[in-house]
Amino acid sequence: MKVTVANAHKLRAIYQNDRKCDQLDARMLAKLLRVDRELLSPIEHGSEQAQKDFIAIKIRDSLVRQRVHIIATVRGILKSLGLRIPATCTSSFHLKAESFLSEHPELESAITPALRSLKSLTEQIRVYEKEIQQAAKEHHPEAVRLQQIPSIGPITSMAFILSIGDPKRFEDPRDVGAYLGLVPRRDQSGGTDKQLPISKAGNRYLRCLLVQCAQYLLGHFGPECALREQGLKLVAKGGRAVKKKAVIAIARKLAVMMLAMWQKGTDYQPFPESKKTKPAPAANKPAPAAKTSSKRAA
Repeated sequence: MKVTVANAHKLRAIYQNDRKCDQLDARMLAKLLRVDRELLSPIEHGSEQAQKDFIAIKIRDSLVRQRVHIIATVRGILKSLGLRIPATCTSSFHLKAESFLSEHPELESAITPALRSLKSLTEQIRVYEKEIQQAAKEHHPEAVRLQQIPSIGPITSMAFILSIGDPKRFEDPRDVGAYLGLVPRRDQSGGTDKQLPISKAGNRYLRCLLVQCAQYLLGHFGPECALREQGLKLVAKGGRAVKKKAVIAIARKLAVMMLAMWQKGTDYQPFPESKKTKPAPAANKPAPAAKTSSKRAA
């Protein structure tokens, strides 16, 4: 027996019904399923192993957010006192802050407990990152292949693999852009076709990771590759919010490239060879002139 799991957020005919009840809901679901299964916006559940592997990614993300919040709080408090800790990466912020507080001993009793929490969070984050890398090697070797792409690390590759599940779900790799909400929304009616922002559908966490990867590619330290050249060309056109549009475009291209590599089992190429153009067909030769008869007209 084939089971269809409907997306409750897409079924307005049910949750906006004035006479909503279990009996009418079941009848409406049966009618929609009888007409067309796609009307239910069916959801495909991931495997049990995929859900277990996603636990480490979700917990790590929560720990990272806590660390960022504590760092912002410490910086804000010191800024109100006219003090500023030199810029550093989040993983070594507690070390920089400890050396900074040595010059201001009157603040150590208030700030030191927060720095201890930062140190503990950093250690826990590193433990989860090792678990994610180990899970990629043991259960998802395709995630290791995707890490050949610049800016794609273990977190992004594993989140992509676990979110997509089965790469054969998409006949065309370009469809993954719409699945992740990286394509513009559409509101066309008659002669009106509005330019709208992206739909932001699908997995929000994975979409944010892809956007961060695209920002790195277009940044000062981004490696030279075809994706970077395409993004910089879009930025060079200028216009309103052109940098944001370029980042979204590159994030969408990253998702398409990752899915194509996964489906075909190919390696990453910074500058893929362009398809060989076929030679232009030879121009049709003009028809030979008609031979005049050797006989003279009478």
